[in-house]
Amino acid sequence: MAPDSVRAAGVSCLYADNDLLVLDKPAGLLCVPGRGADKQDCLSARAQALWPDSLVVHRLDQATSGLVLMARHPGTQRALGEAFAAGRVHKTYHAVVHGLPRPPGEDGGWGVIDAPLMRDWPRRPLQKVDWAQGKPSRTRWRVLQADAARDCALLELEPLTGRTHQLRLHLAYIGHPILGDALYADEAARQRAPRLLLHASALAFEYPARGDAQRFDSPHPFAPFLTTITP
Repeated sequence: MAPDSVRAAGVSCLYADNDLLVLDKPAGLLCVPGRGADKQDCLSARAQALWPDSLVVHRLDQATSGLVLMARHPGTQRALGEAFAAGRVHKTYHAVVHGLPRPPGEDGGWGVIDAPLMRDWPRRPLQKVDWAQGKPSRTRWRVLQADAARDCALLELEPLTGRTHQLRLHLAYIGHPILGDALYADEAARQRAPRLLLHASALAFEYPARGDAQRFDSPHPFAPFLTTITP
């Protein structure tokens, strides 16, 4: 299908073949249908209108933008699902956070947030850090750009586990919530951006049918925000 047709249907497709799709989801769009007639427009429905055989492999939060894989048949869906579950899909995110995180001094500027997470049942769908009952959750991070005048920083993030809301909660836990985060940021940080400034920028994995290494990239869209954010 021609790229113009894909864009006209409300789907940004970076790659398509008989096995899989690589889509670039905009912020604010659900990955799968929600409850209610007003929540049926979603990435999977738009993709299935163009590729009727497309199948969901993983999801991004509605507020998060960036790369999403879909399979074209059950074999690829199963193989990619197993790769995600086993941590064999390397994921990179970018986020703009409140404050100026201190860059770690070890591992080339990379640090690790190691805080176990679990559902916060009384406040669903929120998660919480729970050192007694939480599941192991680890996130690598480093500072790419810090702006003292605007009191914010651009971070590169690598989730080493795949817990719900992991990046959002981990960054809030260390005192640097993502700007625009309606779930985990305080009111001041929430109001500093018109959307959640979190983007799934890269996916690297072994192609199921061939076994060769694949990587797809989607540059983060935050450059305009970094020049207009006010303290």
